[in-house]
Amino acid sequence: MRYFDHNATTRVDPEVIEVMIPFLQTHWGNPSSAYRFARPVKQALQQARAQVASLIRAQPEEILFTGCGTESINTALHLGAMVGRGQRHAIVTLVEHEANLRYAAYLESQGWEITRLGVDGQGLLDPQAVKDAIREDTAMVSVMWANNETGVLLPIHDIAMCCRDRGILFHTDAVQAIGKIPVHVDEVPVDLLSLSAHKMNAPKGVGALYIRKGTPFAPFLYGGGQEAGRRAGTQNMAGIVGLGKAAELASVRLSQKNQVGALRDHLEQGMLRSIPNLKVNGHPTLRLPNTSNVCFGGIEAEALLHQLDRLEVAASSGSACSSGSLEPSHVLTAMGLSPRQALSSIRFSLGIETCQEEVDYLLQHLPEQVRRLRGYSPLNQ
Repeated sequence: MRYFDHNATTRVDPEVIEVMIPFLQTHWGNPSSAYRFARPVKQALQQARAQVASLIRAQPEEILFTGCGTESINTALHLGAMVGRGQRHAIVTLVEHEANLRYAAYLESQGWEITRLGVDGQGLLDPQAVKDAIREDTAMVSVMWANNETGVLLPIHDIAMCCRDRGILFHTDAVQAIGKIPVHVDEVPVDLLSLSAHKMNAPKGVGALYIRKGTPFAPFLYGGGQEAGRRAGTQNMAGIVGLGKAAELASVRLSQKNQVGALRDHLEQGMLRSIPNLKVNGHPTLRLPNTSNVCFGGIEAEALLHQLDRLEVAASSGSACSSGSLEPSHVLTAMGLSPRQALSSIRFSLGIETCQEEVDYLLQHLPEQVRRLRGYSPLNQ
């Protein structure tokens, strides 16, 4: 399988698996227990917290382990709703992940007012639009660092500075950005930042939320006193240890993203040369180095993905969380694409394991598949 869907999930790194195994076989104690058997588990929990903190230049006590990226995002928005001092207005964008948009819709059903900001045709957000949308009753702003479908980078630094100056809680969904580009909270004054393990060669079922020291907090889950009383539930120790190791590896491997970017550019240039009526969705440079979202005019993306699957190539038409949906991507339509154009678009996302041979194989077979499908696609009728 030639895998071009790393924004959906990633293979667990062998070094990550290696450090996880003892916490499934030998050190299987509960880190909350007081006896000697639990001490190495508790120490491993502290080490993983420090490893994740180091990746984003935070303090270990600012890292809260969760069950996934969605929980991290929901926890952040719940926090904003609970500590907003009576304000009941929030700002998000139209291109956020469903974990954000659906929680915002829930708040709206509870009487909140939600401002949903648009983006331009390249997927960019004007930071001035955020400033203009802030009101006296604005409790929080939530804007993703990098879009999961297009890879477009949003102006997080400018937005964070604006929110800090206005005393407004600011959260960023950095699930797609972490491990692909440098993300440093000592340089960008975000209050809350969400991340997920399985996007960075660690296992599914574990995530983290950065909470800047001094930020008011209200738990999303209630029960025991785990995570310093901020998130009830026994920790997934094997997963957390794996996330910690993956964070350590990511710190070292960030320089390899230049190689990934070169392969992505090679793929795009090859498609543009060999396939007519093709358009890359998103800003040409302000993107993650691994992501290419392409509109193949005149065909249905799902039909092309099916043909690619038969050729043992894995790609996607957007977020894995909405896979199988017949609706056009909300991200692409927010950028001004027509429903037909959105339904003709495919996301290719590369990883550190992607090699030249895989890209060349895709470029060898893709043009013919597009030509054949354009011959009888209902979009061309």
